[in-house]
Amino acid sequence: MGKYFGTDGFRGEANVDLTVDHAYKIGRFLGWYYGGTETTMDNSPKILIGKDTRRSSYMFEYALAAGLTASGADACLLHVTTTPSVAYITKVDSFNCGIMISASHNPYYDNGIKLINSQGEKMNDDVIEKIEEYLDGKIGEIPYAKKDHIGRTVDYVSGRNRYIAYLISLGLYSFKGYKVALDCANGASWNIAKSVFDALGAKTYVINAEPNGININRDAGSTHIEGLQKYVVENGMDVGFAYDGDADRCLCVDENGELVDGDKIMYIYARYLKEHGDLMNNTVVATVMSNCGLFKALDEIGVEYAKTAVGDKNVHDYMAAHSNSIGGEQSGHIIFSQYASTGDGILTSLKMMEVMIAKKSSLAKLAEPVVIFPQELVNVKVRSEDKDKVMEDPCVLEASAKAEKSLGGVGRILLRKSGTEPLIRVMAEAADSETCFKCIKMITDVIDELGYSIKE
Repeated sequence: MGKYFGTDGFRGEANVDLTVDHAYKIGRFLGWYYGGTETTMDNSPKILIGKDTRRSSYMFEYALAAGLTASGADACLLHVTTTPSVAYITKVDSFNCGIMISASHNPYYDNGIKLINSQGEKMNDDVIEKIEEYLDGKIGEIPYAKKDHIGRTVDYVSGRNRYIAYLISLGLYSFKGYKVALDCANGASWNIAKSVFDALGAKTYVINAEPNGININRDAGSTHIEGLQKYVVENGMDVGFAYDGDADRCLCVDENGELVDGDKIMYIYARYLKEHGDLMNNTVVATVMSNCGLFKALDEIGVEYAKTAVGDKNVHDYMAAHSNSIGGEQSGHIIFSQYASTGDGILTSLKMMEVMIAKKSSLAKLAEPVVIFPQELVNVKVRSEDKDKVMEDPCVLEASAKAEKSLGGVGRILLRKSGTEPLIRVMAEAADSETCFKCIKMITDVIDELGYSIKE
């Protein structure tokens, strides 16, 4: 991680941590980096921009576009759209790079800038390093484009429509006869997801699809799954899918209102692929946050697994290096490498529908073999500059080791720093929730006593 860019872009409170000036400068750098000032209007670098529904996203969109065009690049606007759509169109339409303005599952007052390379993947680290150097004034002044070298802003909403068509084309079966509930989190999927499910024949019901700039993720979407669970049960849905603010993740709700998280999604699809002889290298790529129940269930069907550090970029990089079919995170970032280069919430929901229909099974039945160990997570707010200190403090490490030892080999402790927020995440997995919280308290008490935690 760099000074500004974390595991999922440059993220923070709008005009506090991430300012409009930052956005303008990022645009200036990217337009120059891809050769804008040395081109003509006929072959200017082309950079794609998408945004979610936050009020500040419009401000950042215009700032980025101004920076890009001032450096000689064309800024092509997808407008409100999902992160995976930016990744898809960046690759298939041969853009120099893509930019997504979103803070994902964070509250509305936060925002972020995610950079995507020409292959539709997270931006290369060397480019990120150069951008940070420019933001810190370590790179000299970038020349302005002049005369016919000045870039243009181009409406590119047609790209979003072609992404929708691509998703529809992946539907192998008709969804006719299925009652499907979608929770769009008042975010980027609000004008995309229903179109896809309707086109495939589902009877589609949508909640939280009335964005107003400040209600994104508010008691909605994959971070507040209880709303969808209640809706599915009360309205007799066959299945429900909840997306986050930029729709790069998806969590599912079965017909009984039970959560089917990323671990269960990976199990369901990996088993389906294995049964058809299509599970590449017979391996699922998960992270260290995945539940022991997933690994036990995979063992029982003879599927191997790899564990990466947290972050869908880490999962993607491992999958790309080892040619794997499926990988992801418990939180619902799932990568289907045959179809996308990044996590895609709507694609994930289509793949779950595919397995349900192909196997003539309910989602509850498909997820049944995965018995989840109780897992509890507590976030401790600290100063950004103290995150590394906490992770290296001997007293904190000793408390963590003591907590793990108390589990007697049944469960585990995971201590990690957030890549996007000033938080230390303390996770415990054990035979019951009471034991989990008891172990977590052993660690958080020490963090408090050492003066690292910030009380709100």
